[in-house]
Amino acid sequence: MEHEKTKIPAWFWVVSIISLLWNIMGVLSFVAHTFISDEALAALPANEKALYGEYPLWTTIVFAIAVFAGTLGAIGLVLKKKWSKMAFIISLLAIIPQMTHNLFFTKSIDVFGAAQAVTMPALVVVFGIFLVWFSIFGIKKNWLQ
Repeated sequence: MEHEKTKIPAWFWVVSIISLLWNIMGVLSFVAHTFISDEALAALPANEKALYGEYPLWTTIVFAIAVFAGTLGAIGLVLKKKWSKMAFIISLLAIIPQMTHNLFFTKSIDVFGAAQAVTMPALVVVFGIFLVWFSIFGIKKNWLQ
């Protein structure tokens, strides 16, 4: 008996590529934030510079886990791999404490205003949840093997 191949719709590839680009931007953000030069830090306004002192080491660790696991998950989507789901779950489990800290345990709202301080963390959480769901959806549709 021949194994039938499931046709993957074009929009799956669009979402997968957007996911990969989004997560690469996350990696770039991590690198920029973690390895900011002394000159760049000195050039920031005083209130933004003070925010850098409000991030304990554990937030850098979960930031790294979030972006690298998310990027791995996105690569898994592009490669049509079921393991992308686990990578996205790991990423989401790191996103939640990171964004909770950013919103509630720093002065980011005072520095950037509520709209700006809340928008990106909300987008990151929503997109993280979406990618877990999307990978599960892909598995159920037999698009991911």
